[in-house]
Amino acid sequence: MIITTTNEIQDKKVVEYKGIVFGEVISGVNMFKDLGANLRNIFGGRSKGYENELLAARTNALEEMKTRAAAMGANAVIGVKMDYEVLGSDNGMLMVTCSGTAVIVD
Repeated sequence: MIITTTNEIQDKKVVEYKGIVFGEVISGVNMFKDLGANLRNIFGGRSKGYENELLAARTNALEEMKTRAAAMGANAVIGVKMDYEVLGSDNGMLMVTCSGTAVIVD
């Protein structure tokens, strides 16, 4: 399945619009990743734990969107947008959402 942020796919023609499709993931960041991130906040550097968590959440959200698009009979999703939020009373949850238009292309 083709997933793209553009509204067109080169050398493809949209023959049918199936509708808006979403993918959502909410994941918790554990205290060990928080501890490592806090140390990096003090001393500088990248937080590999948070980066890996973000990568996994983004990948899972896209996979969920792709699965939902396929269930609608689509073979592509165009105009994909991603959004990131932190949730929870201590901002310990990461929410990644994506949306796009499920279509059939020839």
